[in-house]
Amino acid sequence: MPRGKEVARVAKTIMAQEAVFCYAKRPFERKQRMNDQESLREQLALLKDEHRDLDDAIQALSQRAMPDMIQIQRLKKKKLQLRDEIAQIESQLLPNIIA
Repeated sequence: MPRGKEVARVAKTIMAQEAVFCYAKRPFERKQRMNDQESLREQLALLKDEHRDLDDAIQALSQRAMPDMIQIQRLKKKKLQLRDEIAQIESQLLPNIIA
């Protein structure tokens, strides 16, 4: 599939998810699965994929003739939340070494 169509599909999917508040359930599911290193690595990969998809969606929405700035701001806020979760999981995976 051409890159432009894929980005448009991702943007459309994310906007639909935002409309029905699918993200509201995910933090609880994420916390239940964070028991060991393997599940943390798996969750980290999923979050990074979702973060990348949001970035593509924001870029696609920004390139429209009349971008929906409110939707773009919502997606940017969600992207920052994901970045915080990614940082938290990465800090759990890496030992805190005081040299």
